[in-house]
Amino acid sequence: MSKAAAPSEPIPEVKPGQYSDGHPLDEVHYLESKIILKPERFTAVKSFLEFGKLVAQVAKEADVTYEAGYQSGQKPQIREVVFFDTADFKLYNNAFILRRRVLFEDGFAAGEPEVVFKFRHPDAQTAAALDVRPQVSGDYRIKFKAEALPLKDRLGGVRLLFSHNVQFGMSQVQDVDRASLRKLARLFPCLAPLGPSKKEHLDLVNQMIVEEVLVDLGKLDFGKGIVAKCNAALWRARGDHQPLVGEFAFQAKFERREEFHVKAQRRCEAFFLSLQQAAADWVSLGTTKTGVVYRLHGNAPQSHE
Repeated sequence: MSKAAAPSEPIPEVKPGQYSDGHPLDEVHYLESKIILKPERFTAVKSFLEFGKLVAQVAKEADVTYEAGYQSGQKPQIREVVFFDTADFKLYNNAFILRRRVLFEDGFAAGEPEVVFKFRHPDAQTAAALDVRPQVSGDYRIKFKAEALPLKDRLGGVRLLFSHNVQFGMSQVQDVDRASLRKLARLFPCLAPLGPSKKEHLDLVNQMIVEEVLVDLGKLDFGKGIVAKCNAALWRARGDHQPLVGEFAFQAKFERREEFHVKAQRRCEAFFLSLQQAAADWVSLGTTKTGVVYRLHGNAPQSHE
């Protein structure tokens, strides 16, 4: 796939290079395909399963093996998601996203909160060149993804964003949710060019706490060893449960881009395009889940999305 309107091209190769310490540039190891859905369609678990039946139908027509994973009586995953930014959204307006996510089981947090910091850009080389590694003493995980989305204005196409992510446990940092932007730049040195000030403090974006309801639907096998887990999710406001946005997503991982055989890529593309058309009544164009949270009070999504 490419960032242009020819998704059957191979995933772009990152040109060799290195970060300031000599570490080679990160390479894309994930393809995550997403379709944003109308939140009002999701009213109960059966709504998620209804979409799963649509996925199964399209998969069959596209010669993709679909293995349903939902078990009768299975409970959806519940996660709390919040975003942090300055009052004027300096991070987001410069293509950065800072998020904290907590998984809940039986009403209580399961494990420690996870911090995710990402730089998202339509050009793979630009995304790769941004060193997102944090200044923490413990472990962290880098995820560099090609994210396939429908076109902004119509069904039946593909556009790519490249998301260069790092994630780690909240216990490795203190008060990231109340830090100044200057303090955050010490944690993430790539923010230094923004000219961060200690007077610029982080806060919850639009004071919104998102409750995510997620149902694992199963697996999609595109052949040539490319298997992707798929799920459907609803984001709603914590408190009044106002529905915000829905999403269907599937993600495949590969160690080297050469492993993602062109036949598997084309089968993946055909499935993605066909699902958009089959799910036309469900689809919401022109935004992302993060974009919905940010524009609740009028801040329009920027060009990097």
